[in-house]
Amino acid sequence: MSAVIELLEERGVYYRLSGRDILVHCLNPDHEDRSPSMRIDRVLGVFHCFSCGHKGSVFRHYDVEYSELEIRRENIKRIISTIRSSGIGLSMPEGYMPYIGNWRGIKPEIYKKFNAFRHHDKHFVGRINFPIKDAGDRIVAFQGRDEMGTLDDKYMFYPSGVKLPLFPQVRPLQGRVILVEGIFDMLNLHDKGLDNAICCFGVKNFNETKLNFLKISGVTGLDLLFDADQAGEAGAEHVKKLTNNFPVRVIKLRSGDPGSLVQKQVTGLRRKLYG
Repeated sequence: MSAVIELLEERGVYYRLSGRDILVHCLNPDHEDRSPSMRIDRVLGVFHCFSCGHKGSVFRHYDVEYSELEIRRENIKRIISTIRSSGIGLSMPEGYMPYIGNWRGIKPEIYKKFNAFRHHDKHFVGRINFPIKDAGDRIVAFQGRDEMGTLDDKYMFYPSGVKLPLFPQVRPLQGRVILVEGIFDMLNLHDKGLDNAICCFGVKNFNETKLNFLKISGVTGLDLLFDADQAGEAGAEHVKKLTNNFPVRVIKLRSGDPGSLVQKQVTGLRRKLYG
């Protein structure tokens, strides 16, 4: 039972559930509401009467303290529950072999952590492959990277056209996460000590929905780390336009990309950003 429902029951308020919302008679004392016209978000406690327009928070209305952190936790639980109930996700391909190596200077432990693998199937052969998981820990896709530079496409996503989440789920550092474009950018940063890095698989995949998920996950700031070229600059501008007043820092590299940073550079970057 959510904290909102508990509060309504404590105050003797008649309610009816409607999807993710709660229907009640308007809480505005100046509105004689004959039929339930007010909707309350059952997690956030935000209400709106569609008859008189009265808006607010049920917690403030009843002068009850309830922290934003508790609201975020409940919202995350609800989202994860919805994701898990929507399907079982994909399975690792039968007969896969764990990848053991240090390609691009990334330690084997990192490849193991992210379940990198090889496989003989046409989708995976000749590639280092990764299962991409959502917030519910379901595999929603696989990404493969051409290891030898002999394939037509450098990157492969299977199934094609799937909606990709921000990956992986990480714990913010001082409330912030680092957003990069590619999976090997993310892997390189994790390998060298910045394990609050997440990738969006290209800035075109980053949108307001994903930003909102970061917010309710407790993220209070975003650090953008893209390639040191015009495309990287354009990508940073694209993300900044979506974030409105959300705190964003753009980290500019002198050259290269986040996947090419060496240990000394990543250590210095961590010190500069987080002390």
